[in-house]
Amino acid sequence: MNFLRMRTSTALKRNKSTRASLPYKKAQYVGILFSVEDKQKHLDIKEFIRLLEQDGKKVQVLEYLPLKKENYEFMFDFFTIRDLSFWGKINSESALKFCETPFDYLYYIDRESNPMALYLLADSKARCRVGRFTENESPFFEMMIEQNGTNKGLIETMYKYTKQLR
Repeated sequence: MNFLRMRTSTALKRNKSTRASLPYKKAQYVGILFSVEDKQKHLDIKEFIRLLEQDGKKVQVLEYLPLKKENYEFMFDFFTIRDLSFWGKINSESALKFCETPFDYLYYIDRESNPMALYLLADSKARCRVGRFTENESPFFEMMIEQNGTNKGLIETMYKYTKQLR
């Protein structure tokens, strides 16, 4: 994981993507990145996708699937620790493609940080990355949400605040 940390740090410094928050109504492409935890989180993510699609957004989802966790319904593209090379390089085709997508908003829906997901955020071409507020992770996000409740609460708060962007 040390190589991954070094790659993440380098990706943060090297990434020159244009960052800006677009008014929510003008946003068309939305990404959702999360780590698989349990069935409830899966259902919360599906509900969030439904809301975004009702708002006319095209949504792409990528999940990190930890070992010994169930991939509910196999609905989303995913990557695992097995996609990490010895040198800390992610080799997942779907994860790399996700990184290259210039999302208007990229929501990172995890309450606990995941080094694999942080690497993708650092390398992402998204215009506005939205995540839960954590003191040492501000370089990864353009918008951070203070929320210490459930995943559903985090999603609802993210949605509420991004919808208000004009």
